[in-house]
Amino acid sequence: MTIVAFVLLSVLVGAFAGTADAQTKPEGEMRWALYVTLSPLWFDPSEVIGQLTPFWILYGLHDALVKPMPGNMQTPCLAESWTVSADQRVYEFKLRSGLKFHNGDPFTAEDVKFSFHRAKGAKLLREKVKDVEIASPTRVRFHLHEPWPDFMNYYGGLVSGAGWIVPKKYVEKVGDDGFKKAPVGLGPYKFVSHTPGIELVMEAFEGYWRKMPSVKRVVFKSVPEATTRMAMLKRGEVDIAYLLDAPQAEQVKRDPTLKLAFSGGIAIFFLDFL
Repeated sequence: MTIVAFVLLSVLVGAFAGTADAQTKPEGEMRWALYVTLSPLWFDPSEVIGQLTPFWILYGLHDALVKPMPGNMQTPCLAESWTVSADQRVYEFKLRSGLKFHNGDPFTAEDVKFSFHRAKGAKLLREKVKDVEIASPTRVRFHLHEPWPDFMNYYGGLVSGAGWIVPKKYVEKVGDDGFKKAPVGLGPYKFVSHTPGIELVMEAFEGYWRKMPSVKRVVFKSVPEATTRMAMLKRGEVDIAYLLDAPQAEQVKRDPTLKLAFSGGIAIFFLDFL
């Protein structure tokens, strides 16, 4: 596997989106050395409150009705399509049918409504949304109090986890704390284990609706020191060292066995006029 060193902070969309063309069964392991300590709060979309970092995990474990992807900041995902009423007050989403969560629970409009209401970072969305109507198992309507042009920027963006879907029945069974210990989602990777302060292990979900991932196992290791991340990369203990300082980046450039890459970025940023 090619060894890559990522230098700048971004959401790890490419790691998961880049596997879309894979046709064969997943194989191998990809190990990342990250500069952060992975919090169990990041395993639950409802806990996202104005931070991009948790989406490193969410893009692997979970999926959203609509989310930013390379080439399209509002890519239809769990929703095949959506329409807006003439008065701009009703957004109707047509859901993909036949999808199942990692534990086998079917994906329905009930999960969409449930996920919206439990999201902690969705205060503005809840103020703007009058009602979430389940029109059918595969159709859900968001009724707004008044027209709001930014609805899709908020619901289909990375402002909160309100549009990222969790299984209603499972969460109600295990509770919020239980869900963080053993999260279940609709993403390309399913949860295997989490060792606090050490690593998160995920394994390819062969039932992923888009296409099967090519890498079987992904391991995120918490390595706060850039020098340690660099050392692990050179020893072959990890395949990717993320967010290196300039001195380490120069080392990578001089080493013919390593490759320095710019990770790019995918996000929507907001200006507040006070």
